[in-house]
Amino acid sequence: VCIHRVRSCSGIQFIKSKYVCVFDKSALKFSHQQRLFRTSAVSCGQIVQFKLSDIGEGITEVTVKEWYIKEGDSVSQFDSICEVQSDKASVTITSRYDGIIRKLHYNLDEIAYVGKPLVDIEIDASKGVSPEEDVVETPPMSHEEHTHQEIKGHKTLATPAVRRLAMENNIKLSEVVGTGKDNRILKEDILNYLAKQTGAILPPSPKAEIVPPLPKSETVPAAPKDRARKIPVPVSRPIVFSGKDKTEPITGFHKAMVKTMSAALKIPHFGYCDEIDLTQLVQLREELKPVAQIRGVKLSFMPFFIKAASLGLLQYPILNASLDESCQNVTYKASHNIGVAMDTEQGLIVPNVKNVQVCSVFEIASELNRLQSLGSAGQLGTNDLSGGTFTLSNIGTIGGTYAKPVILPPEVAIGALGKIQVLPRFNGKGEVFKAQIMNVSWSADHRIIDGATMARFSNLWKSYLENPASMLLDLK
Repeated sequence: VCIHRVRSCSGIQFIKSKYVCVFDKSALKFSHQQRLFRTSAVSCGQIVQFKLSDIGEGITEVTVKEWYIKEGDSVSQFDSICEVQSDKASVTITSRYDGIIRKLHYNLDEIAYVGKPLVDIEIDASKGVSPEEDVVETPPMSHEEHTHQEIKGHKTLATPAVRRLAMENNIKLSEVVGTGKDNRILKEDILNYLAKQTGAILPPSPKAEIVPPLPKSETVPAAPKDRARKIPVPVSRPIVFSGKDKTEPITGFHKAMVKTMSAALKIPHFGYCDEIDLTQLVQLREELKPVAQIRGVKLSFMPFFIKAASLGLLQYPILNASLDESCQNVTYKASHNIGVAMDTEQGLIVPNVKNVQVCSVFEIASELNRLQSLGSAGQLGTNDLSGGTFTLSNIGTIGGTYAKPVILPPEVAIGALGKIQVLPRFNGKGEVFKAQIMNVSWSADHRIIDGATMARFSNLWKSYLENPASMLLDLK
């Protein structure tokens, strides 16, 4: 029997002679007789199982949405392997090793489980693998989250992209102060640290950039708008009728919606509706749009709605609270993390703008642009989708005047905004004028919020939007 190389699965033994022509039992030593050894005459590498690590938020399974590699491809550390989607966010998984992909354990749209092998990677055997790695022959070991690094006995949170940026600039993550959730190190933290060390001048961020308004003569002319009523366009792809029922599993964001709406059924909702005259706000936005565009930000009405809501929440903090499961305690949230419902190809998602109470309208607009871009690409992270304290849903962008929004637990209130319509109204002199009217529908948790509180909050929010100059008195 010719054996090129023999290795025990438990105690590793190599036969140094190139060939053994006589099978001698004494030539092989096993620490466990029940274990089998494997032979290999082709590969000189070591197969490592790259397992799907814990991505936090109690997520145990994800759906594989896209593979960035195929069997036989070479990968390096931090190279993207695949994109997975949980019921809360989309996450890009990156490689821990340099090697060759030998096996993909899942097909597209299959469910992958945390702690189970994702891919098999063949690495250079001469480099060796530390005992805690996921070698095929060794028993399965637990691993830390792939966005963690163990530094000086404590965990440092950072995404693979941030780790790669730090590595390229020879920066130790232990020396960088993270400003993200749970002290997570963000890309901006690395850039700021690098600027302090090198004195480099970084591109100005929207927060620091101050651009004086243009004179009226130099104002960028607004593009002409087609005021004609939009006609729904039918889908371009032909509809094929198969005549057969089709059953699909509920996955991704749809699965999250099932859980959230099932929990919302336990909340006694009550509704409150009103109409808002946005005539002055429409005029103000038209004046500010060119300035925001110069700064690289698209200015919609939503930043004004969000900021006005935050100013109202300062006066009525019960609407920015949460109720525990036993309904014994109310927690008043210090931060105004206002969620914005978005309709995407993946389904309904509700990312939130963090700390609105300390943000300007322009900063809110900039953050909304970022969230909308990531949402359209299906790349919103868990941090963007969690921690909301109050929600606004702009159903008017699709159509409709009224809605009955459903509260997102553990929040206690939500507002649905209808479309803006040009309607006739009377002024103080009894004269008819053209007004920009929007309807709002509120839903609140009637266990801790009464109708009078909701009405007073709505009236205050309405006054800020109908007289946007009044917001200046309360802005900080």
